[in-house]
Amino acid sequence: MIDVTGIHSFYGKAHILNGLSFSIGKGEVVSMLGRNGAGKTTTMKSIMQLVRPKIGSVKFNDSEIVGKAPHSVAKMGLGYVPEERRIFTDLTILENLEVGRQPARDGIPAWTLDILFELFPNLAERRGNRGKELSGGEQQMLTIARTLMGNPTCLLLDEPSEGIAPVIVEQMAATILKIKKQGVTVVLSEQNLHFARLVADRAIIIESGEKRFDGAFAELDSQPDVMDSYLSV
Repeated sequence: MIDVTGIHSFYGKAHILNGLSFSIGKGEVVSMLGRNGAGKTTTMKSIMQLVRPKIGSVKFNDSEIVGKAPHSVAKMGLGYVPEERRIFTDLTILENLEVGRQPARDGIPAWTLDILFELFPNLAERRGNRGKELSGGEQQMLTIARTLMGNPTCLLLDEPSEGIAPVIVEQMAATILKIKKQGVTVVLSEQNLHFARLVADRAIIIESGEKRFDGAFAELDSQPDVMDSYLSV
């Protein structure tokens, strides 16, 4: 579904991604792991074309998307949930969700308000509340729900467990697994190894903008030197 080949991405003159390559299959949940500053967020933004790679290729469903506008990429079925959430704080939950609405797509069930409120019961109870009245965890749920209103075939989640209470982290993990059951491919960047294990089929470790590991968690566990080199604090 996603093929990233040899991308080099920059912020100004700062070279962040250095020839990064990986593939994500349809229906997978894949976690990008790495320390803070390793290049995970830049990878997400490079896929979404919020940061455009200067070299390399990003294909979504076999179509080249490098150089396309982010809104065009979204219309193709890529949904992006940024770490900073970016909800509309003065709009209600219902109004935020309506902002994200896009037509249904072939191959996956359409996300309706009823389905999303079943998936996120916290939001259902507070549907009339404004975004600024929600907790951090509820704001994260709202951002994911709003993105699902776009009926994406692939969901990019940047640090979904960051800054939310442990009980909400467990709920978030269960939610991601339910989203997967609906046929949606999920790519998440994470520093929380426990959370990543709960949801992901495999892990990709990024360090200094390069791929250092790509495989199942069982394989990662068999290589403690890799974990010590790239994931230990």
